[in-house]
Amino acid sequence: MDWIKRLNEAVSYIEDHLSEDIDYEELAKIACCSSYHFQRMFSYIADVTLSEYIRRRRMSMAAADLSSGKEKIVDIALKYGYDSPTAFNRAFQRVHHVAPSAAKKSGIVLKSYPPISFQITIKGDAEMNYRIEKKESFRIIGPSAPMEKDVEKNFQMVPGLWAKAAADGTLQKLVSKIGKEPQGILGVSACVGSLENWKYLLAVSSEDPAEEGWDEYMVPAGTWAVFEGEGTMPDSIQQLEKRIGTEWLPNSGYEFGEAPDIELYLNADPENAKYEVWVPVKKKSE
Repeated sequence: MDWIKRLNEAVSYIEDHLSEDIDYEELAKIACCSSYHFQRMFSYIADVTLSEYIRRRRMSMAAADLSSGKEKIVDIALKYGYDSPTAFNRAFQRVHHVAPSAAKKSGIVLKSYPPISFQITIKGDAEMNYRIEKKESFRIIGPSAPMEKDVEKNFQMVPGLWAKAAADGTLQKLVSKIGKEPQGILGVSACVGSLENWKYLLAVSSEDPAEEGWDEYMVPAGTWAVFEGEGTMPDSIQQLEKRIGTEWLPNSGYEFGEAPDIELYLNADPENAKYEVWVPVKKKSE
């Protein structure tokens, strides 16, 4: 239950700071996890990225301010963090589909996005197969790309990296280099420590030298909750991630640990993929 309570406390923090800079690290601290884990799980549970949610809430408040007719558009833009009237206009139209100036007129239809509130729904209608595993450190090799602070940008980068690897033969080359466990293609979100070191690797566990243009990375020793899944990609794995955050984590006795998130793909069929999701965990502090 603590995980859901922390999520709601983080939402309260957002509400209290809509007219200020919202510190993602502070949100993560409230939720007792990393900034990466907070953003990722927020997006899966809320079905909207954190940055988009904040944008919608700010534009909802901006619309209410404009409708009152008491403040200038430029002042409202500054209030919600937009130094450029053009950027504010673009963000406002993205949400409301009308210009800020139109919102001052009577009869204009505007959108309202109320604050999110998280709660647990006890389902129990579908089992979740998982195991807790302690792993020694292991070496992986493969192409990599920097991860951004805003996870929304990473949702675009990661599929692009996979598509390029499939098109240029990199995936087949990776398969040929699979060595030690875990046996399969790995998607590793190495978002541990400072932001400048965040990266995503499309990789395999191997003792072979890294190809030119590839990266190598030592996955640190740690404990993971390993969940089994299969189905059509990417919907299947996204649904599993959502269930982990809403059904398993709140009642598990665990919380997020400081280690990479790992997706292990056991076959290459996107229509009926078999995979594992490795969530770094530690025993919940009392």
